[in-house]
Amino acid sequence: MMQFGLLTSILDGWTFEEAAKLAFEYGFSCLEAACWPSGKAERRYAGVSHIDAERVLADDAYTDYIREVLDENNIRISSLAYYPNILDKDAEKGLAAKAHLENVIKASAKLGVNMVTTFIGRNQYETAEENLKLVKKAWPPILALAESLHVRIAIENCPMLFGKDEWPGGQNLMCTPVLFRKIFEILPSDNLGLNFDPSHFVWQGLDYLAAVREFKDKLFHIHFKDIKLYPERLKDCGCLAYPLEYMAPKIPGRGDVDWQAFAAALKDAGFKGPAVLEVEDKDFENSRADILEAIRLSKRYLEGIL
Repeated sequence: MMQFGLLTSILDGWTFEEAAKLAFEYGFSCLEAACWPSGKAERRYAGVSHIDAERVLADDAYTDYIREVLDENNIRISSLAYYPNILDKDAEKGLAAKAHLENVIKASAKLGVNMVTTFIGRNQYETAEENLKLVKKAWPPILALAESLHVRIAIENCPMLFGKDEWPGGQNLMCTPVLFRKIFEILPSDNLGLNFDPSHFVWQGLDYLAAVREFKDKLFHIHFKDIKLYPERLKDCGCLAYPLEYMAPKIPGRGDVDWQAFAAALKDAGFKGPAVLEVEDKDFENSRADILEAIRLSKRYLEGIL
């Protein structure tokens, strides 16, 4: 059976203890815990931190506190979540992201989570071919660290191409089956896999069911998020427009993912890992009450399918 959980990024302003209590009260079994470094958020849902990775490494009492909160609420952590761009054109920015990612990996090992969910990164101004070279250079040391600590790295398949800030190439290379294959060939590690989100395949015109079948052995973690396509807008602006001009992220059940088919594909693939609700929907962002309603509606909808 899948482990049904919640990504804590939507709970900006909640403490870790409040997030764990909420997850327990709503009947989740796990949390994907946001672990961004302190500082100004660069985009929506980024910059949220419910676990301080550096403090985990330096403070055993803090680590014990996290474990106590989890035990009190009968919740486990599915993954420590940090989604930066370590291949950023700004080398200093990329190196800072890489350093924090390595600390998140170490913290995941210390906490016994042994999973980190992240992006592969991308220099948005270079070709895919040039970015594959960057991946081959940057990632082997990170994976060597993860392997030494028995931590698995699950890459989300979001292109990180939504508006003008990410134009023209997006900020995450690992976003299509063609690129999955190439990156898994370049980085042949058993500790590298996917945090698969079907919604990103919808607006790219890709087959998420075929991907589940082909990459079933690389499915480490799943995101439940939806996307609504607006065909009338697409006819007007075309597929070369900024994607947010013709689509919008939604809570599950309010977009175009076929959740019955996706759940069946996961079952057929034998997936029994963490499957985590990611709430990202502008219709539910005006208040804490809206956020809680989004979580409640999403969980009720998905439980009827799962």
